[in-house]
Amino acid sequence: MLIFVTASCCSVKADKENASEKQTFVYSIQGTDTLRLDKYDAQTSGSVVENKPCVIFVFGGGFANGTRDDADYLPFYRRLVENGYVVVAIDYRLGLKESKTRIDLSQATEGELAQFIPAFGRALTLAVEDLFDASRYVLAHAEEWHVNPQRIFSCGSSAGAITVLQGEYELCNRTPPAKSLPQEFNYAGVISFAGAIFTTNGALAWASPPAPTLLFHGNADREVPYGILKMGAIGMYGSEYIAGQLAERGAPCTFYPFENAGHEISTSPMTKNWDEIATFLKK
Repeated sequence: MLIFVTASCCSVKADKENASEKQTFVYSIQGTDTLRLDKYDAQTSGSVVENKPCVIFVFGGGFANGTRDDADYLPFYRRLVENGYVVVAIDYRLGLKESKTRIDLSQATEGELAQFIPAFGRALTLAVEDLFDASRYVLAHAEEWHVNPQRIFSCGSSAGAITVLQGEYELCNRTPPAKSLPQEFNYAGVISFAGAIFTTNGALAWASPPAPTLLFHGNADREVPYGILKMGAIGMYGSEYIAGQLAERGAPCTFYPFENAGHEISTSPMTKNWDEIATFLKK
């Protein structure tokens, strides 16, 4: 059962060095899981505060581990704040945390995939539901936080990248999880660092146009498919496939492939490709 927490600020921390402020809120309670988010914003002075764009960030870790405040992500958050964005880094339920099944997707047998896929699908569903609940929380507090509700971006690394891409796909197809968000809502854009979309219904099909999408992926990634991984109607569609499909549809998508690069692309563009990210966000 979902308990939607509307006003639970747990901590306030100020970073004097970059004049930013971090606040932690409980945004959802799911069974025994208390889900929190960290809001990073610049300290402001004066009575007039303009609404800002917001980036909701989803961490990576194979749906088994990881944290929203991992040290690898903090410089990225700081840079976004310095450039006028509110950053919301979220928890989500780790559906594979207790799983003992770990496979190399690029070399897995059909038998291994058949065992892994149901657990993976359940874990991804939980993560997307939590992304949507966090998005609703941001929308509910947009006025208070001076967030522009028309300029909310989703962004993720690895498992988080899969989550934000899957979330956009669910929104465009108005699946049951997506119906928790307002009918007219969509993200202003989606940024994926080594992500993919999962389906059990064959090739990807978009019922409505997706938000502008920015994709980064290494073509030697052994953890998240760069192209397509299929078993019958079940498939993982990576950045290369997504970019090609969206190009055919005329949907706004920018894809940065990295030759001979592996899963390090799930984090490295946050520092090495800042200019490309900033350009995408401004457009």
